Amino acid sequence: MPRIFDNRDARLDEALRQSLPNSHQLDACVGYFNLRGWGLLAGSVDAMSVPPPGAPSPAHKVRLLLGMAD
Repeated sequence: MPRIFDNRDARLDEALRQSLPNSHQLDACVGYFNLRGWGLLAGSVDAMSVPPPGAPSPAHKVRLLLGMAD
């Protein structure tokens, strides 16, 4: 089930670490992405589950869209 995270309500890193082990794919759109913070999630992304038999397999585990403003 898709889930939207808003880091005003929850710590994003903690919420993602709890959700990713039960996920097949992560699609994220952020206004800023600190690559140093990726280390907090890398293990969880590596451990993401495999889709159930018969389900389409994603071509990738993570899609990240960065939106930067001038």
